[in-house]
Amino acid sequence: MYLIVKHLHMTLALLSVGLFSVRACWSVAGSARLQQRWVRIVPHLLDTLLLGCGVWLAWQWSAWDVPWVQAKLAALFVYIGLGMVAIKRGKTPRVRAVAALISIAVFVYILSVAVTKSPLPFMGM
Repeated sequence: MYLIVKHLHMTLALLSVGLFSVRACWSVAGSARLQQRWVRIVPHLLDTLLLGCGVWLAWQWSAWDVPWVQAKLAALFVYIGLGMVAIKRGKTPRVRAVAALISIAVFVYILSVAVTKSPLPFMGM
């Protein structure tokens, strides 16, 4: 069961960041596509499942006090905040674009932490 949830978590993460990237581009461009019903619903469903899988994995490991898990969780909050600016809260297209780019960088950090199991994944490079 663990491997199924782990792979589901990874797949959902990639789907989530991919859909975020599309929505961020639409937001920067001022596209009306952001108002489509599926665009307002599907990301929340994906992210809820993604978070649920992550919580289940951390619970299975009893990993709440593991530094790299805490780093991922902290970075997740940063990613969510920047994502809100990139999609909705940014006042100008430039602000939304910068927030989107930084969000993607934070996602890369989260991915790197997950792969290396280190809160400082780039220190070994």
